[in-house]
Amino acid sequence: MTWQAPPRPEWVQAVNRGDVLPITEVAARPLTPDALLDEARAGLGLDRSAGVGTIDGDDGFVEPLAVACRALEDEAELHVLGRWATRRYLVRLLQVRFQLAALLEVDPGVRDEEVRAPVVVTGAPRTGTTILYGLLSRDAAFRVPEGWELLRPVPPPDPGRFPDPGRLALAEEELRQMATTVSSLDAIHVYSARMPKECISAMSFSLLTEELTARYHVPSYVEALMAADMRPAYEVHRLVLQVLQRRFGPVQWVLKSPVHLRSLPDLLAVYPDARVVVTHRDPLTVLPSVSSLVATLRWAHSDHVELSEIGAYHERLYHDALDGLVDVDEAGLLDPARTHHGRYADFVDDPLGSVRRTYEALGLVLGPATEEAMAAHLAASPKGATGEHRYAFDDLGLDREVERRRFARYCDRYSVPVEA
Repeated sequence: MTWQAPPRPEWVQAVNRGDVLPITEVAARPLTPDALLDEARAGLGLDRSAGVGTIDGDDGFVEPLAVACRALEDEAELHVLGRWATRRYLVRLLQVRFQLAALLEVDPGVRDEEVRAPVVVTGAPRTGTTILYGLLSRDAAFRVPEGWELLRPVPPPDPGRFPDPGRLALAEEELRQMATTVSSLDAIHVYSARMPKECISAMSFSLLTEELTARYHVPSYVEALMAADMRPAYEVHRLVLQVLQRRFGPVQWVLKSPVHLRSLPDLLAVYPDARVVVTHRDPLTVLPSVSSLVATLRWAHSDHVELSEIGAYHERLYHDALDGLVDVDEAGLLDPARTHHGRYADFVDDPLGSVRRTYEALGLVLGPATEEAMAAHLAASPKGATGEHRYAFDDLGLDREVERRRFARYCDRYSVPVEA
C-alpha cells in the first residue's frame, strides 16, 4: 500500500501515552455543547447572559454542534492529542461566533458592506485549485484572505497594522500544529497563517463544515451535513468577508474551496454576481490523492485510520458532487459569461497560459507586472519542494472499470483526459 501511517515524533507519542499532564487533563474534558460553550464564554470573559453566540438571532448552529460532538465522542476514536486539538478548534469556532455577534451589536453597518462579484475557484480537491489560488494571490488588484484572517476575523483587520501580530501568532500555532504532529503533511498540503486560505474556514463558524469530515471519522455528522441546508453556512461566509473588508472599503475578493462544488446553488444565491472558476482532473487520480491527504489529517487526531473506508467515502462524495455540477450546468444555473472551466492537464503544460485564459474568460485584466509576479511565484514553488506525495488508486480497493463508468458523464461533459 502506498499510504502508510507515518511515524510520530517522540513528543506526540509522549502526549498520547498520557505523559504530558496538562494536555491529558484538557483532553479528558467532555466534548459536549454546554462544556464547549462555557469554555468559549470564559475565554472571552463572558457569562451565561451572553447566550449561545447567536448572530442576528440565528441559533441554528446549535444542532450541528450537538451532532458533531456526539460523533466526535462516539465515532472518531480520538487519541489524547487529537481530543486536545479538537477542543481548541471547536472553542475557537464558538468564540468567533460570540465575537461576530458582539461586533454586529456595536457596528451593525458591517452588514451594509457590499461583497462585489467575488471570483470563486472550485473543483474537486487535487485538481490545481491551490496553485491557481496562489497565482491569483500575486495580483495586487485582488484581496485573497490569509489564514489568520479566516481563523480570527474579529475585530476587522486594520490596514495600518496588517497582519495583526497577535492573531497571526495564534493562527500560525493552530495551522502548523497538524504538520508538527504528522511530519509528512507538508508534502501533501502546506498550511500557514500568511498563506492564502480556503474560505471553508469562514463557513465553519456555522458548524456546517467539511473541515470536520476531513479531519475525523464521523459518519453520523457526514449524514447530517449532506442533508443540511447550506445557506446558513454561506450567510456566515459573507458576514466574515464583510468584517474583513470593513476598514478597507470594497475590495475584489478571490476565494477558493472545493466544498463549493456541491453547493453551487447556495453559493450563487448569496453571491448572485460571483464569477466561478472550476478546475477539472481525472477523478481516478483525484480519489487516491485526496484520500491520502485526509488519511494523514485523520492520523493527526486518531490511531484508527482506514484508507479504504476513506476512499469509499470520497468516491460517493465526489461522484455526487461532480454529477451535481453537470446537473447545475445543464440547468443553466452557471452563466457562461461568468464561468470558466480549466483542466489540470492544461495548467501543468502551460500554467501562465491557463491563467491568461481564466482572466480573459472572466473579463479581468492581467497586466505584465502581475504576470511577472506569477512567474516568480511558480519559480519559487517547484513541485515537490516540500516533499513527495505518493498515492495510488489501487490502494482504495475500488474497481477501476466500474469507477470509469461512474464518472463518465462528468468526464465526457468537460473533456477530462484520463491520467491512469
